Amino acid sequence: MTTIVLDTLTKRFGDNLAVNAASFTLETGSFTALLGPSGCGKTTILRLIAGFEQPSAGSIHFNGRQVGSPGAMVPPERRSLGIVFQSYALWPHMDVASNVAYPLQARGLGRAAIDERVGAALEMVSLAGFGQRSVDGLSGGQRQRVALARCLVTGTDIILLDEPLANLDVHLRAEMLDVFARLHEKTGATIVFVTHDQSEALALADRVIVLDRGVVQQSGRPEQLYNEPANAMVAGFVGRGMLVSALVSDGRVTLADRPVLVRGQVQGSKAALLLRPENLTLADAGIPAAVVAARYSGAGYDTILQLANGEQVLLTARERLEPGRPVHFAIEDAWIVPG
Repeated sequence: MTTIVLDTLTKRFGDNLAVNAASFTLETGSFTALLGPSGCGKTTILRLIAGFEQPSAGSIHFNGRQVGSPGAMVPPERRSLGIVFQSYALWPHMDVASNVAYPLQARGLGRAAIDERVGAALEMVSLAGFGQRSVDGLSGGQRQRVALARCLVTGTDIILLDEPLANLDVHLRAEMLDVFARLHEKTGATIVFVTHDQSEALALADRVIVLDRGVVQQSGRPEQLYNEPANAMVAGFVGRGMLVSALVSDGRVTLADRPVLVRGQVQGSKAALLLRPENLTLADAGIPAAVVAARYSGAGYDTILQLANGEQVLLTARERLEPGRPVHFAIEDAWIVPG
């Protein structure tokens, strides 16, 4: 198994700084999600780990062995890793078994060994018996499993997943989340998963690294990033919380002149509070607001409220509230976002 270390890793494309001095360690057997908006550098980091790009500065190590730096590169085929692309990258003229077997044929393995490994890989992704089928006749989720089986067939220690669910519908995405979770449990491989979808990252990974404009914003367990974001970018990108301005006096935090119990460090005379919908409830007395809009979500009505200072919060109400209606709400939990 493999531990991956990135040390002040930097990548430039001309004047564009795609990755800026990223440093973190991916422990053996970990499942890490690289999360962030388009253009944040997450796919570039994946390509640097894979060996498709060479660092402009810094280095990459696998189990203490340097595999990438500005002066030296270990090619992808010598890094003992597999990668699954968003586009699947399957050959339409080959059947399922031939697609999965291709990496082994390129290595010159015998037919018996190839058949055994292909069968085991297809069984691992729940495609046993699909070997002779044409890939053109498969669903999107099945094609994704074929691509995953091809990645697994070589017995790789590292699995890189580049937006693997982006082309699937909601139901297939949920199905593939279960496949990835079982795969991690069975193989014990070090998995790096690139996504812009925070729900995928929070559901799958045991560690999430949030990036923005090439810079690591925060790294930690999903629960930590959700409950204790390190800055406003993470607070706004992870979850559906909203930031509002509060006042601080003698260590007490108030919002609209009402005291608020908070978590986090109180500093200065002002604080940015992260309020999550699940921690807000309508109340007979509390913080005054006016209804802006309500949208049915199945579990209730996602309702936007506006405070007297113009800032807005989101909560889930049991009934549809008409725009303009005055209400009050209570806060069960609030996090002070570091400045």
